Amino acid sequence: MMTAWLAVAVGLMLLVWSAERFVEGAAATAHHFGMPSLLIGMLVFGFGTSAPEMVVSALSALQGNPGIALGNAYGSNIANVALILGLTALLRPITVHSQVLRRELPILTAMTALAYGQALDGVISHTDAMGLFAVFGMLMIWTIWQGLQPSDDPLGGDALQEMEDHAMTVRQALLWVVAGLILLIISSRLLVWGAVDIAQSLGVSDLVIGLTIVAIGTSLPELAASVVAVRKGEHDLVLGNVIGSNLFNTAFVVGIAGAIHPVTVTAEVLSRDMLVMAALTVSLFIIGYGFRGGPGRVNRLEGGVLLMVYVGYMVYLTSVSL
Repeated sequence: MMTAWLAVAVGLMLLVWSAERFVEGAAATAHHFGMPSLLIGMLVFGFGTSAPEMVVSALSALQGNPGIALGNAYGSNIANVALILGLTALLRPITVHSQVLRRELPILTAMTALAYGQALDGVISHTDAMGLFAVFGMLMIWTIWQGLQPSDDPLGGDALQEMEDHAMTVRQALLWVVAGLILLIISSRLLVWGAVDIAQSLGVSDLVIGLTIVAIGTSLPELAASVVAVRKGEHDLVLGNVIGSNLFNTAFVVGIAGAIHPVTVTAEVLSRDMLVMAALTVSLFIIGYGFRGGPGRVNRLEGGVLLMVYVGYMVYLTSVSL
């Protein structure tokens, strides 16, 4: 049991460190090859921070633990909105100026509705996975098209500032991409092994372990990046990380798990976890869009409420599982 907890602790620390290096290296590489900063903000920083979720879920499904894969994806979405945005907004209220992010918020809401609809029959099948891949492909095309348009969107400025703060040569950038990816795989294998062993020892389901320990762990890179970004005043990058990560988790990460092995969706997942995820997504849409014509804003009060929701959700999961 102690060995499993040690594996999880070491795996999480290595996962966070390697994910940060991977994203920084990927962003610097893209910048050196002339990719527009807005596209880097949307594609690399938005989707790249979900690399841990992708690797962990793929390995979990391959090893016959689809519950961890599903719990990791949906649990990370819940953590991104309630824990990360909540904690970040408590540190400093987040003001959203990016028009690109305002367009992504309804897309994320629609994607969440699609995920819920697919799960109603109790399984994420191979066909569902192909559908998610198709939707993700269309999302990628739209993202690239948006990112290539001439624009002074604030998200591009935030991404450029972040790359200037972590400037590196092409060789260094490529080295971190390769090394970060290798370490991501190693740390993910360690984390999944430890998480499965803990679940079996405590007599709880793989799903609950995925929703709690694994989901929080794979969301730590987004948390670290968001706290640093908000302290620098890069508010759009904070929300961009959350929206991009949740889009990637909902469409691609769950799609990978379903493509490898059909994932059973129990009634409690539909009535508890996916309902919480959907409610948080709608809440994010309402407070982040800026319906009164001005910029969207997540103030400290809203951040505190989001954080309390997450704490309550974790307490409830723990109480019904042990």
